[in-house]
Amino acid sequence: MLYYLLYEQLQRYVSPFRVFRYTTFRTAFASLTALFLCIALGPWLINRLREFQIGQYIREEGPKSHQKKAGTPTMGGVLIIISIVVPTLLWADLTYGYVWIAIGALVAFGWIGFLDDYAKVTRQRNLGLSGRRKLFYQFAAALGVSALLLVARANGSFSTQINIPFDKQFRPSLIIEPLLHNPWTYVVGVAPFCIFVSLVVVFTSNAVNLTDGLDGLAIGLMVVAAGALTVLAYAGGHVELAQYLELARNPRTSELTVFCGSMTGASLGFLWYNAHPAEIFMGDVGSLGLGGALAVVAVLIKQEVLLLFIGGVFILEALSVVLQVGSYKLRHGKRIFKMAPLHHHFEQIGWEESKIIARFWIAGLVMALFALSTLKLR
Repeated sequence: MLYYLLYEQLQRYVSPFRVFRYTTFRTAFASLTALFLCIALGPWLINRLREFQIGQYIREEGPKSHQKKAGTPTMGGVLIIISIVVPTLLWADLTYGYVWIAIGALVAFGWIGFLDDYAKVTRQRNLGLSGRRKLFYQFAAALGVSALLLVARANGSFSTQINIPFDKQFRPSLIIEPLLHNPWTYVVGVAPFCIFVSLVVVFTSNAVNLTDGLDGLAIGLMVVAAGALTVLAYAGGHVELAQYLELARNPRTSELTVFCGSMTGASLGFLWYNAHPAEIFMGDVGSLGLGGALAVVAVLIKQEVLLLFIGGVFILEALSVVLQVGSYKLRHGKRIFKMAPLHHHFEQIGWEESKIIARFWIAGLVMALFALSTLKLR
């Protein structure tokens, strides 16, 4: 909106407004807008949540030290989503379809999380949506994103190829091209792509959700991950950088830089209140929404493989749960970790909560820096 007003309309009369054509400039403004919007609205939301007695339920089987957190206002993810969407609408060029896909994914997965959180709050116990229903909604949303991307591919604005780190020549496509020319086999031809995208988005969304178990842990890692995606989105949409780094350039990803900048700023703003000891929790509305948006942006900028490193701690947390459940079922009750997800394991062996958070942040930063380093190692 402001981009259209300040650049498209007024720059012809006020020449300094021409600076708003630069993506980097608008990304900086979007980040700051998201940061200050989140900080400004935080106290109001916390008070409203307390008035309506929307507090966190703590499972009895969880760490005993967490029982004191019961009743802390939750569903703060609503604040995060607002603080991402508003700056994006203000500072991004909204004629770019990728921006709307990213916003749609954020809101769709946030809504699923909202339904889950609302069910928990109204029932006053840790029972939200059933696992099957939640996965059904998540896969439905992910398949919707896949369908939009197939439409974009048909219009020549999206590629189904995957970029592989360290090998700039090997870019396999997830579409079985010969099958697309027959309407009877089209679904089979696009099935690998739809399945891949859905698994990436749903797994990442749930991975962020599982990581959100300590004060500031998940949102701090989101600052790092969103910051890394901001760099990747900008590089992929920049003519000279994409050529220098030998990336598959797509100018449509440039405006995703503004969205990622908003996500970084909003995460920092929420960390202001979510840092230990937390005044508010993001709830599933925040964790599922952020995880879904993170994955969809990675798909849009063709960095699905690097997402394994950018969100490395999220992935490890999710894998620890998978391994724990698998071991319990297949090895007749034997566990690998003292408690899953992984951060609870370190709590059980005596690490302080603040130390776990700081060390996981460091690990996330190292993994994100490694992911960025691979841009030149191709």
